[in-house]
Amino acid sequence: MNQILPTVVNPAQPVTAVGKRLASIDAYRGLVMFLMLAEVLKLWTLEQYFPGNEFFAWLKFHTTHVEWVGCSLHDMIQPSFSFLVGVSLPFSIASRRQKGASLGSMMLHAFWRGLILVVLGIVLRSLGEPMTSFRFDDTLTQIGLGYFLLFLIALTPRWSQLLSAVIILGGYWLWFALWPLVPADFNYAVVGVPNDWPHLLSGFEAHWNKNVNPAASFDVWFMNLFPRTETFEFFSGGYTTLNFIPTLATMILGVLAGGVLAGGVLKATRRYGVQVLVLVTCGAMLLAGGWALDHLGICPNVKRIWTPAFALFSGGICFLWLATLHVICDWWKLRMWAFPFMIIGANSILAYIMSWTLEEPFKELLVRHLGTRPFLFRGEAWEPVLLGAGVLLLMWLVLFWLYRQRIFVRI
Repeated sequence: MNQILPTVVNPAQPVTAVGKRLASIDAYRGLVMFLMLAEVLKLWTLEQYFPGNEFFAWLKFHTTHVEWVGCSLHDMIQPSFSFLVGVSLPFSIASRRQKGASLGSMMLHAFWRGLILVVLGIVLRSLGEPMTSFRFDDTLTQIGLGYFLLFLIALTPRWSQLLSAVIILGGYWLWFALWPLVPADFNYAVVGVPNDWPHLLSGFEAHWNKNVNPAASFDVWFMNLFPRTETFEFFSGGYTTLNFIPTLATMILGVLAGGVLAGGVLKATRRYGVQVLVLVTCGAMLLAGGWALDHLGICPNVKRIWTPAFALFSGGICFLWLATLHVICDWWKLRMWAFPFMIIGANSILAYIMSWTLEEPFKELLVRHLGTRPFLFRGEAWEPVLLGAGVLLLMWLVLFWLYRQRIFVRI
């Protein structure tokens, strides 16, 4: 396991000074990628067949994105993905310096990685479209847009990294807070939001309403600079291009967490207790901060526009998850359970591409050769789940074969 060469979807993997890897980071990455691939199971569809069932209602909530305010397990996929980019960066920088890489070559490499991630995100978003779909709200494009800045910030002292995150989130909050509110009689239907939508915010929090915030207004101008089949007016989901700015803060939090781990690993010390204490303390403070901003009405916790409250709240969860996995995988060395997930994480960029390209072909393959009976034996309600499970298994087997062949796709 420790001899696997690093992959890049989180554009850097952890390699210590002695050539070993932190299993906790690999396990975390694999779990996140598994949750992303598991969308193919379509577990949220079960709720409609079992109305009133609390478990299936809970399952639907945590396998779909929250409509606006709040956070589900599904909402934690992208923050974790972004956070892990930052966690890995201190290890990557240390490794490249140890190999004699110059600052210029590292900067060029970081710029190139960011550009490729943006282009790859656009290419995947354009699948099935009549022309290139220029949109920048995809996970890869969001990471790519901020990656070069993240690299530069990661070169600075920790106090500077923390200050950068504070300035980014504080400035972004202030921009929204000072943006003029729409009139009370505004027709939200013109921006794709029903006037009776139950998730519309009132009072000061209305500054963060769907498609009438400053980031959405920016997209009305920015998105129409690119060739389009029709004029851009709004994103139906409320996402924005400028989400990459607070996402950068999430990645900086990852750099800070990675610095905590690298401080012990790269110096060949075993300070697991201190590292875990720092991670848990930071996680609890971030979680409390995000919760307080939301519940005091200062800033709502909205993933779709990556509000500062969401950046803090989700960042706190990421710190706590990393701390938990650090104890289990690095301290107690209980790693066998994570092996199936590490298979996915070892080729994470390819797994991401597979999630966009192979779901339908694999479904057709299974139905063509096995028919529908194997997926209907539990009834119509379970057909998409069982068919999705078959697709997920095929994807995992492909990734396992690549793992056995030591084939890893990197950027």
